[in-house]
Amino acid sequence: MAYKKKPGVIGCAIRPVIAGHERSLEEIMYDTAQLALADAGIAIDDIDGIVVASNDQFDGRSIAVMMASGPVGGVDRDILSTPSASEHAFVLGALRVASGHYRTQLIVSWSPTEVSSMSEAQRLGADPYFHRALPLDELSAHALQASALEAQVAGLRAVAASVAGKNRAHGRIAYPDAALRPSSGPARWPLTAEMTTAPVTGCVAMVLAERDFIAERGIQEVAWLRGMGWATEPAFLGDRILSMAPALEAAARQAYEAAGIGDPIAEIDVVEITDATPYAELLAYEALALCPREHWAARVADGSFSRAGKIPVNLSGGVLTFNPVFCTGLIRIAEIANQVRGRAGVHQLGNVRNGLAHAGSGFAMQYQAAIVLGRDAEKRA
Repeated sequence: MAYKKKPGVIGCAIRPVIAGHERSLEEIMYDTAQLALADAGIAIDDIDGIVVASNDQFDGRSIAVMMASGPVGGVDRDILSTPSASEHAFVLGALRVASGHYRTQLIVSWSPTEVSSMSEAQRLGADPYFHRALPLDELSAHALQASALEAQVAGLRAVAASVAGKNRAHGRIAYPDAALRPSSGPARWPLTAEMTTAPVTGCVAMVLAERDFIAERGIQEVAWLRGMGWATEPAFLGDRILSMAPALEAAARQAYEAAGIGDPIAEIDVVEITDATPYAELLAYEALALCPREHWAARVADGSFSRAGKIPVNLSGGVLTFNPVFCTGLIRIAEIANQVRGRAGVHQLGNVRNGLAHAGSGFAMQYQAAIVLGRDAEKRA
């Protein structure tokens, strides 16, 4: 896709876990938006438009954007909301900047845990005739996908356990404070408790700007959007082959073509994958053309995806470290933006030129997105 204007990420605020009840949800949104603006070195008056992403069922109110408009700066400013997935807010914001109609965009997404039952809230978003009666929530769908993969690949459970261990080890580096250690999530066969993480409250914000604005302000730490793609699979699980990820394959092709990436293994320095389960991460390896399934066991065993490996994956610890359910996809994008900008903190990788973010949301990763961000606005010869 040819963009009229080149978007770049100039600010991020990642808060994957917010403990305690000292701040209301509105205050959490305000704090996070202000942190992202401060990271970009600009003020809310410099923002032309805002895109937010939230889930009304999780928020416990209808049309949550009305409540959010004030805290994020949407009063007397263009604001757009998407309830489908947090990563879609990034896509919308990037397209708005790329269109040339906006110079800057603030992207904000949040995921609270006040609902009495996260599972029941998710069930309400399912097909009312078949899936709700199962009952189906996201964890059940992930478990069905894991079961389908185990039927296709022998010995996969041990490989999945190793992937989970890798991400938890990365998480201990990224978040060394023992008080922030996550708790294991509920088990749902074939998923064990160590393969999931309990939902937490979290929030994330990003600031995007076009090239001329960035040049005028002399902003140096930029993660340029090199390419992005997104695709969706059918909502009805019976219409899908859960052991495959065709939507992610399509999204990756779009992103790689736009970015001029011919060999992702050679040209991508770091990857963030939405690992709602380690099986989801393994499936993403294949769909993103990082590793075919027949080599999953060997590549996981030799540490290819660990910090010292050929393609480090989830240096932040991923979803298995902290799981603010609705905004995990946007967090993956923000993590890659920070890696490219050299702002990832203790889990920063050296000399990152190109990073890949995968965002998978919904039942068994129904929504898929792939985002390539780079230190250079265009591909080097």
